[in-house]
Amino acid sequence: MKYQAEFRDRQLAEQLSLQIKKAITRPWKIMEVCGGQTHTILQFGLEDLLPSELELLHGPGCPVCVTPVSLIDKAIEIAKTADVIFTSYGDMLRVPGSSCDLLQARALGADVRIVYSPLDAVELAKKYPSKRIVFFAVGFETTAPANAMSVHLADKLGLTNYFVLCSHVTVPPVMSSLLEQPDNIVQAFLGPGHVCSIMGVEEYREICQRYKVPIVISGFEPIDILEAILMALLQLERGECRLENQYARAVVTAGNLHAQQVMSEVFSLSERIWRGLGPIPESGYRLAEKYREFDAQNEFPEVISERAESCICISGEILRGLKKPPQCPAFAKECTPETPLGATMVSSEGTCANYYKFKNTQIN
Repeated sequence: MKYQAEFRDRQLAEQLSLQIKKAITRPWKIMEVCGGQTHTILQFGLEDLLPSELELLHGPGCPVCVTPVSLIDKAIEIAKTADVIFTSYGDMLRVPGSSCDLLQARALGADVRIVYSPLDAVELAKKYPSKRIVFFAVGFETTAPANAMSVHLADKLGLTNYFVLCSHVTVPPVMSSLLEQPDNIVQAFLGPGHVCSIMGVEEYREICQRYKVPIVISGFEPIDILEAILMALLQLERGECRLENQYARAVVTAGNLHAQQVMSEVFSLSERIWRGLGPIPESGYRLAEKYREFDAQNEFPEVISERAESCICISGEILRGLKKPPQCPAFAKECTPETPLGATMVSSEGTCANYYKFKNTQIN
């Protein structure tokens, strides 16, 4: 494919691998933040090109994976309501709640529909005025502008039957939270390129300065990631802690100002519970007061208490980079993509799902 082959060039990958091996003098641990980067690393076997002294940690950068059980249960209860059409992207339908998932709820009669854009849900609200249309707004800052625009459009159209169940999370607070953990092992980050294309890079520069950790904003192709690893490694070896932008073809310093404007109008920051990580202050979005009438949490106020996940699922430790999926006793046994115990085995960006698909081996 045009413009893609150059970022998957085998010879260039081997050259970058050689540079990494020549540069490293001691063990280092680098975390890629985004699940899309994890997918590329495992799909193309990039870890096999790295020296044994360099360990890649797979972070919590999968918004599906970090959606808490209580919110999945809330979504299921809303979907079961008689006059509701519940809409979502397809990857959320099989994320397990405490007793079932949205796909099972649909099998039992709930009107749950897959959409490819929040604007599809707005169209349903126009088409079925007697129904309450709920869109499950899940994602990082990357998907937030389109979801915000759907609320803005619903308001402009005067729709009173469109609601958003908001589960947006933001990346910088979780990176700070990881670095503040007493068992933190992250020494450098590959930053989330797509998020930064929306939000810019200044928040990450602050993290570098506050925690004295290198951050390299990375793209998602194999060459992107290998080049970003080399850039982060050179900083570590020199004792530096700067922000660098490997993904300059897509990320500018200020980000997308128009997207930021609609997000700031429709959303406000709030505390968010992350599956496996717990509550993190100001790490998510909720609808701003001006748009509170579109908030599904207000329209369906029943409180769903937080439930425990499977007692053998270690997704929390996996999301923090402390363990790899094959270290879980249920991996590829009780827990498979067909019978997931945790969200990390469901999403295409989930670490467990990617290990199962590309690297189904055991770690002793």
